[in-house]
Amino acid sequence: MRHLKKGNKLGRTPSHRKATLASLSIALIKEHRIVTTLPKAKELRTFVEPLITKAKTDTSHKRRQVFSKLNDKQAVSHLFDEVAQKAMDRPGGYTRVVKLGYRSGDDAQMAVVELVDYNDIKPKDSKKKKRTRRAGKSKKTTGTSEAAESASSQTSASEEE
Repeated sequence: MRHLKKGNKLGRTPSHRKATLASLSIALIKEHRIVTTLPKAKELRTFVEPLITKAKTDTSHKRRQVFSKLNDKQAVSHLFDEVAQKAMDRPGGYTRVVKLGYRSGDDAQMAVVELVDYNDIKPKDSKKKKRTRRAGKSKKTTGTSEAAESASSQTSASEEE
């Protein structure tokens, strides 16, 4: 019985599982958003969140602890310098898992894992283009109406004579 056994084994040996989660975390830290299967996404969330919490206090001891899990200097420096600074005021829940659907090849359920503070799907600064009528179009309509008015006034004036 698996009572109180935390985590999904993902069908891998412990060393392979550790390497898989480390490589997924490195990709998530560098890219801020990755697409993977749902079980891997859920496991990745439990693996990455404590690392981000450790990165919020920037000490050499915490850097060594995170490096022992990731084994990538660039990812560790990016995590401590950028990701942790954005997540400083957040008390937890640094990642979001969004279900996508099923992969066509093997029908595996897919999901997007993203860092919450980096959701730039729709930029806030995007301004809608103002649509104005072209000057040529409005002049033509006013020009024809003025011409029609002047023609009608001329015909009415000629009829009065």
